[in-house]
Amino acid sequence: MTPRLVFADAAAAADALTFARRAARLGDGTAIRLQGGGGVLAMTAAALAPRGLLDPSPTVLGLRTAPVDPELVCDLVVEAALLVPGEDAASLALPATGLSVGWAGVAPPRGGWEPTGEVAASAIATAAQRGMAEVARDSPASTSEEALRTARARVWGAPEDSLAGLPLGAAFAAFVLGFVSGEESARLFTADRWTRLTLTRGHVLVRGPARSGLTPVRSTG
Repeated sequence: MTPRLVFADAAAAADALTFARRAARLGDGTAIRLQGGGGVLAMTAAALAPRGLLDPSPTVLGLRTAPVDPELVCDLVVEAALLVPGEDAASLALPATGLSVGWAGVAPPRGGWEPTGEVAASAIATAAQRGMAEVARDSPASTSEEALRTARARVWGAPEDSLAGLPLGAAFAAFVLGFVSGEESARLFTADRWTRLTLTRGHVLVRGPARSGLTPVRSTG
């Protein structure tokens, strides 16, 4: 029998599938972590993550939750593109095998988050589009995969003033994963070495040195 995720309803299953398809387009890999318990499924994908101990790149994760069967308990990492509709509208079929990725072993804190400011959604969208244009300009079709990864890490790992010092990859994650919508302001929270960018549709979690000691402040774009 094919393993599957059972959601609260068809709308929740469709939302999770949309997140998985968007996660498959992120630049630092196509894995998605699925953590289920207490009737909630947390879905996490990495827009940027260090490749080895000497890589100074920050960790940038996108997180969205969905209601699931209260009896579901899981913690696994799978290929995002292989998460497909299940036998009924309220379920998704899981791939037969899982993945092992380094970023999945770096867990943000569950509590202790302190509010530190806000960033306008328009500023996030503008920063993401500028970053994508820069990556495209520095990555011609003939560029090797390794050179492309280097270009992405350079652009997405750089601290951005319009994001209160967060790496540009935070905007990329929020934009590609569909978190940016309307005129809302994203709220900023910090805990230990982590910063969380919270929007109505999801969260971006950042850990790493790219903030260069900057303290988040209110930004209106």
